[in-house]
Amino acid sequence: MNLVMKIGFGVALSFMTLAQAAAADEFKLSNNQRISCSRGLSAGKLNTATCKSYAYVFNVKTSEYFRCQVTLALTRDNKEVINVQTDGGCTKKPRIFEADSNYSFDATETEPPNTNSFFGPGGYSVWASDNNALKVRGCIIISSGLGSDISKCLDMSFQ
Repeated sequence: MNLVMKIGFGVALSFMTLAQAAAADEFKLSNNQRISCSRGLSAGKLNTATCKSYAYVFNVKTSEYFRCQVTLALTRDNKEVINVQTDGGCTKKPRIFEADSNYSFDATETEPPNTNSFFGPGGYSVWASDNNALKVRGCIIISSGLGSDISKCLDMSFQ
């Protein structure tokens, strides 16, 4: 399992380097990365561990963001690692605010699927705030289970 952590760390580091190289002044990596791993037993005493991690790269000027995912699957028997596969990429998402400004952003993923999960995996929430005005928007995005995401955002009121 030590190999999984090393490869996962290397991929995460490459995402951070890529985000910094894009434009240091306009793109920021969210502070809320998560990783979840699952294990499975296959026929013939093979063990498979699959780890997924998500991160968000945010344009602080336009409020557009990218949802990035990296997956690592490791298969081994009792003596050696048989196969390691990785996959990942970033998907561009729409603006949170219509006008350009100076924004802050954070995001979090849903917990892995469990018996309390109604819609299954794939949901996340994002929060963005305008650094120049008292303006905060919270959004929840979930999978509809029908091949499309449902996204609703709400502007926060201050009392």
